Amino acid sequence: MFILKSEYSLTIRAVKKALPAVVGILITKHLSKLEEEIGEDFIKGISLYGYLEKAGLIDEKGMVKISGSSGFLVSSDGYILTNRHVVEDEESSYTVLFKDKSFPSKILLRDKITDIAVLKIEGENFPFLQLGDSKKLQLGQTVVAIGNALGEFENTVSRGIISGLSRNLKTTSEIEEEGQEFYGLIQTDAAINPGNSGGPLIDLEGRAIGINTAVVLGVENIGFAIPINRAKRILKDLRKYGKVKRPSLGIRYYLIDEKLQKEHHLPFAYGAFIIYGTIPNQGGIIKNGAADLAGLKEGDIILEIENQKITKNSSLIHLLDQFSIGEKIKIRYYRKGEIKETIIELKE
Repeated sequence: MFILKSEYSLTIRAVKKALPAVVGILITKHLSKLEEEIGEDFIKGISLYGYLEKAGLIDEKGMVKISGSSGFLVSSDGYILTNRHVVEDEESSYTVLFKDKSFPSKILLRDKITDIAVLKIEGENFPFLQLGDSKKLQLGQTVVAIGNALGEFENTVSRGIISGLSRNLKTTSEIEEEGQEFYGLIQTDAAINPGNSGGPLIDLEGRAIGINTAVVLGVENIGFAIPINRAKRILKDLRKYGKVKRPSLGIRYYLIDEKLQKEHHLPFAYGAFIIYGTIPNQGGIIKNGAADLAGLKEGDIILEIENQKITKNSSLIHLLDQFSIGEKIKIRYYRKGEIKETIIELKE
């Protein structure tokens, strides 16, 4: 019983510490844009404008409330983390709601690979969340999801545990037909609702260890969050370079699957096959790139990076995104009937 009470008190303390930095994100679009998307005749036919007025969903500037979601401040000067899919529509406007005030936001970054977005609001001395270390997470660890559920219920808090690590997931998108592929996600049974997207997943120290991103509809107690270490690197690059700098092996390749293996009689059903060049300067090895300097050649098959297999679910791009430029990593590759290993220093 003592342990239980202790955990409850730690949860309450963590929530009190984190809540001041959690924000709502109001998503609006001008009525004229909606008319283009839905059809002017359809809107007039159902008297949508009158309905929006009565429901309080349209302001004097003709901006219609589409939905709401969540985010959280990560610096005193107004940097905010959320999901890319929350702010992916470039024709919508995004207003940050914070302490009964609204702030116009500037979107500094929409990163498709990680589904992370960075917003900026003007001001100083904002409360902000400390960022934890998602590499130290353990199965069974207590976590808390905080957000603006369904865009209406502020300060929604749910507690659970980490029930899985390094999960992969593919979702659909109304805006992009191919949807979004997630990799290396934190799985939790803490309740995550649509409006919680972009809000923080915190530990019992009140530190953000993930960004709430998805829930499996129709299944109870399965939600996912993006590990916070990815966001930490993005924020660092954004402040230093004004963009994200990703490591590269400097190769052109085909991702091998079972179909490609059968068609070309390859020895493996996974890995990255470095292509042979048929056009000058369009070969598989980019001169002075990381792979070139490490001695890799066209026709090699890179099988693993730091003991992680390269597959359709764990693609080369996704695996490399775990590392930084200048970092040295071990790769395992196949060449002419022999499996070899080497160390590669990653370059931009």
